[in-house]
Formats: sequence, structure tokens, C-alpha cells
Amino acid sequence: MHEDAARFLSQPVEAQPGSPLRVAVYSRIAEAIRNSLLTPGSMLPTETELGADMKVSRTVVREALMLLEEDGLIRARRGVGRFVADTLPRIGIERIRPFEEVLGGTGQHIEIKRIQRQRQPASEFVAPGVGVEPGADCWLWESVLIRDGEAIAHLQENISALPVSLGSSSAAAPLEIDDDGGSTLLASLNSRFGRVLGPGECQISLSQVGPSRAKLLDLRAPDPVLVLTQYVRRANRPFYLAKCLIAARAGHLSVMQSLQS
Repeated sequence: MHEDAARFLSQPVEAQPGSPLRVAVYSRIAEAIRNSLLTPGSMLPTETELGADMKVSRTVVREALMLLEEDGLIRARRGVGRFVADTLPRIGIERIRPFEEVLGGTGQHIEIKRIQRQRQPASEFVAPGVGVEPGADCWLWESVLIRDGEAIAHLQENISALPVSLGSSSAAAPLEIDDDGGSTLLASLNSRFGRVLGPGECQISLSQVGPSRAKLLDLRAPDPVLVLTQYVRRANRPFYLAKCLIAARAGHLSVMQSLQS
């Protein structure tokens, strides 16, 4: 690892109020990747080495690395180690739906259990997805989705908390979205604006649930989960970002397709 990267990573790491330490570690490593201190394809230090440099536990580092892999910033090679991704994730162009609709079906009711709703600084991952600079205020809505009495998914949704203009002639103002506790943020946005948000993209990957989220989904930390990362644009600008971890008990998912001429 280059000396500049080592010096940057070894600076003290402190959690922001209301945000766990793993997020601060995630943001530090992500910033090093975004700023090319950790170059594409380069090998990361081990969990033990990163923990010693950043003065945090190996468990915190492991969870941060898991998030970085979920978000496409690093890749793991079994028996070798973890490497910075050759190319960073892009924001694509496919339309998406709220997760109540994605995970629900005929005769099935999805209950939304809100875990938290708060303003917090945008991480290196969240910031480009909602169109702000890292550290700017954004809203986090965190929920567990329950179907037939079973927790089947953990959902984190983000939008900017900065003033936005809702029309070509309207002045920028804070975006107020009522939270009735019974719907996801994207469903609430659709209710507010109508189904005019988009285009968007849903990226799909596989990961382990990890210790913190395992408790919410009644799983074991190493259990596999499907990770769906959703980006939505509005007026051709990044607007909404969500990450949903789906347990195997959710069963089959349906993907909407259309014929392109």
C-alpha cells in the first residue's frame, strides 16, 4: 500500500452522532478509493492490519468491508484477499418500483416496520446516489419489511435533505415527506409526485447479512442475502438511493420486462 494511503487510513476514525462506527470506517476507505489513494485493482491490507491502522476492532472493519463489497467498491478473491474494484459502480437507466410491490404479491400484505428516520451526513456511497457532496445532510429511512409475520427484508432509503426545486419556476425548498410509518420512502415519494420519478436502475448482488442486520431479520451473521441497490433520478439528476437486503425466506422475485423495438 502506498505511503499516502497508509497515512490517510491511519488518521483517527470517529463515528458521527446516530451513525455506527462501521459507517465511518466504510467512508474512510471509500474516500481513499474515490480519491485514487487506493488504486483500481490494488490489494487492500488485511482486516487485522486495517483495524490496527484505524484503531478499531476487526469486527468493525469486517462489517465495513462487507458494505464496501456490497456497494461494488471492492472485490474479494477467495484465499487471496480483497481488492479495489477495477471500475467504480455506475448509475444506470432502468425504471424501478417500491419494495412493497417488489416483494408483495396477490393476496400478500407487506408490513413496514420503521427502525429509524433521521438526518445524517451523506457517506461516500450515498452522496452520488442522491446528488449531494459527501458530508451533506440527507434523510435516512430504515425499515424492516414483514410478510405473513416474518421479516423478509432490511431496507435503507436515502434522499437529500437540502432544499430542492420541484419545478422549473419554483424556488428551492426543503422536501417535506410525511411518514405514516406504513410505507417505504419511495412509495411516499410516488404518492407525493405521482409515478414520475425515473429513470432508475436496480443492481443485484449476493452478500452475507452481517451481525447487526442479522438481528433485525432473525438470521445468523453468515447467512446469505440478496442485495438490491436502487437508484432513481428526477429531472435527469440523482435523487433517491436505496439498499435492500432480502432473506432467502422471501422466495422468488419477479422482474418486470418489456420488449424493446
